[in-house]
Amino acid sequence: MARSDFKFVWHQRARYAEVDAQAVVFNSRYLEYFDIGITEYFRAVGLYPEPNLQGAPELHVVKAEVTYHAPVLLDEMMAICVRCEKIGRTSLTFAFEVHGDAGGEGGDDLRASGVEVSVHVDEPRGRPTPVPDAVVALFEAFEGKLLK
Repeated sequence: MARSDFKFVWHQRARYAEVDAQAVVFNSRYLEYFDIGITEYFRAVGLYPEPNLQGAPELHVVKAEVTYHAPVLLDEMMAICVRCEKIGRTSLTFAFEVHGDAGGEGGDDLRASGVEVSVHVDEPRGRPTPVPDAVVALFEAFEGKLLK
């Protein structure tokens, strides 16, 4: 997939604490990058209207996959790309890509890709519940297409 297929990009630098002895980003850190990206994506979409995430829907990750294409090195800039792919009755599927971002050029330099599926739940029991229409509307407005 091309980086230009994503409307949302978050820029991040690979820090010392995230790399292994070879100065390569450790594999588990990519899920952390996805988490950073989706949090900022949710903000951009308008899912977090109140401070401290008050009023935001409760979403639990039920599936996470990462495919590694090329390493990210210590101190390297990267672009974390996020997109809502589809919305089901109770679930939302998100696509991620991590690209090298030397100089903020915006080109395609795919390092990792992934998918996460989150389920909207009814707290405190955590039972799946339908994704609210208002949440669907936020994602569809941001992405500029129907997702359901």
